[in-house]
Amino acid sequence: MAGMRSRQRMFAAVMRLLLKCLRLGRRRRFKLVRQAEQLWHYGHLCLRSLLYNSFTNGDVVLDSLFEPIYWLVDHVTRWFGVVFVALVIGLTSSIVAIVYICLLPLILQTYTPAWICWHLAYGHWNLIMIVFHYYMAITTSPGHPPQAKDDLTGVSICRKCIAPKPARTHHCSICNRCVLKMDHHCPWLNNCVGHYNHRYFFSFCLFMTMGCIYCSISGWEMFRDAYAAIERMKLLEKERLQVAANQTYYQTPPPTFSFRQRAFHKSVVYLWVLCSSVALALGALTVWHAALITRGETSIERHINKKERQRLQKKGKVFRNPYSYGSWDNWKVFLGVDTPRHWLTRVLLPSPHLPHGTGLSWDLPPCVTKQRAPLLAI
Repeated sequence: MAGMRSRQRMFAAVMRLLLKCLRLGRRRRFKLVRQAEQLWHYGHLCLRSLLYNSFTNGDVVLDSLFEPIYWLVDHVTRWFGVVFVALVIGLTSSIVAIVYICLLPLILQTYTPAWICWHLAYGHWNLIMIVFHYYMAITTSPGHPPQAKDDLTGVSICRKCIAPKPARTHHCSICNRCVLKMDHHCPWLNNCVGHYNHRYFFSFCLFMTMGCIYCSISGWEMFRDAYAAIERMKLLEKERLQVAANQTYYQTPPPTFSFRQRAFHKSVVYLWVLCSSVALALGALTVWHAALITRGETSIERHINKKERQRLQKKGKVFRNPYSYGSWDNWKVFLGVDTPRHWLTRVLLPSPHLPHGTGLSWDLPPCVTKQRAPLLAI
């Protein structure tokens, strides 16, 4: 009995010691948690004391966090712009060469003189329009605010340039300059699309899409024949290898296609696949920009107007784009059409005419049929 009581006392002492250790550990753990919370609050207060700005919002914080990624993308795009321009010129030149070598002789042999004249006239007109507008879109400056800021009326201040920024002007991080009526930076042009070259960019997209559709439709029959010929070439090549493996004195290898025939068929397939792909992709982009032009806004303004429309909608107000004059007048302003004759001389023929205005202020263009009040919300 005495031994059992001593063991019970020892067990009770051990349990009391364990409970005491647990209490001490819990107190220390709570103390560490409180110290961590205090350090967090002190650090948060210190950062807000040093860096707080009432104008800072979530967008500014995200821009600061993603600044290294933006810097990398901007510099890569700047250097790859030259490569993209060379790629456009190279691919377009290859298509033109294939059309002259493969497609044009077939047109001259199979079509009537009237259709031959139509193909020659339309094809060369489309090619001239593509080359002219692409060259002008690359070489024309989109427009920048003047260096002399005394007479410049700024709507806001650019955070990058620390200079007055006129209406519809935005900063391009790739060009590292403010661009008048900036739409976007196009790597395929290695240039910004802005006030002075927006029409050239859209016209290039439109005529390039039309040219690709023309080549795809005109070369459809040749594409089917060339694709079937390539499949026959593959089959005959397979048979030739089988005959070579089991050849006897009484077997004759199947006929083979010449290098010229192979190159011809593959060139036709290449032309049709490339033109069809570009027609779909560039056609979708052209339709997108046509919708923006109809609404009288740029790609950047679409996002700004969308947020403004949602903000005013919550207040029971209606947003009105101050730079939209109606669908028809928006197109006339964009294309620079002042008289009916300009649809021929400025739209259907190459024309280097300047757009309306200077891009610094936005007065009512003379081609607009009715006055619209430049209200943001009513």
